[in-house]
Amino acid sequence: STDVKVVRPDTSVKEIVAMHAGIITERDILRRIVGPCLPPETLRAREVMTSPVTSIHSTSSIDEAARVMVRKHVKRLLVMSGETPVGILTFTDIVTQVPNMLGILEELLRPHHRVH
Repeated sequence: STDVKVVRPDTSVKEIVAMHAGIITERDILRRIVGPCLPPETLRAREVMTSPVTSIHSTSSIDEAARVMVRKHVKRLLVMSGETPVGILTFTDIVTQVPNMLGILEELLRPHHRVH
């Protein structure tokens, strides 16, 4: 995802849900708001968000990203270019690339036919 929106920690959860955005995930909302039946208009982002945010640089490889996810036990990484958030990379994004990567590796293993 490259449509990154940033909110202040005092933004209400109701506003965030209306934006359909954030490192505040659906799981965060379900576990911290819906489950305990808390009113979203009174809760603030800081009360629901996962913090600190784990990030990678936009030039990081998929391999590096996967290793960070495993090491930090997260399924989402904020992608940064300098100090600017430019996207979010998810576990699902990586998993969907595996077949493509396997295809590339298979291509490398095929014997080349040379014309003599």
